[in-house]
Amino acid sequence: MSAWDGRALVFIDIDGVLIPLRARPTAAPPQRRGSAGDGPDCSGNPLLDRLQPDDGRGLLALPGELVWASTWMAEANEVVAPRLGLPVLPMVDWIDDDRQPPSGVHWKTASLVRWAAGRPFVWLDDEITDADRRWIAAHYPHPALLHRVDPHLGLTDTDLRAVRQWLDHRGGAA
Repeated sequence: MSAWDGRALVFIDIDGVLIPLRARPTAAPPQRRGSAGDGPDCSGNPLLDRLQPDDGRGLLALPGELVWASTWMAEANEVVAPRLGLPVLPMVDWIDDDRQPPSGVHWKTASLVRWAAGRPFVWLDDEITDADRRWIAAHYPHPALLHRVDPHLGLTDTDLRAVRQWLDHRGGAA
């Protein structure tokens, strides 16, 4: 966890949010990274071609502290961030225990609440449900926006506008 600078946290998932299930239309061919001999993509993951640099610019423009909330772990900073023009970001440490979350509650939910530690937060994920919203409303008395991204489209300008509006009006310094 990082020191609080007064900004809300913006938790970002990767699969389904930054890497949609469908390829997005693009005006230019995707930028491939790697060195000679690495093949077309040094990570070996062809889905990385679905990343859009505009998503990085849009996320950086939000008035919040960006945090990876993904199972990509270190690869989020090593592989994804450079393709989006993002700096190295902190990442959520997932709770490692055998307890199952309540029925319908995502396994990430409790870890995000613990990591937020009283700070307002936004959670961008494609697997958020009403069960997560109810659980957070019952267990986290601070502002939180759980924003579900359509996994077929990935992050859109509409998503970013909704997050910015919430951050501007409800998620600022508490």
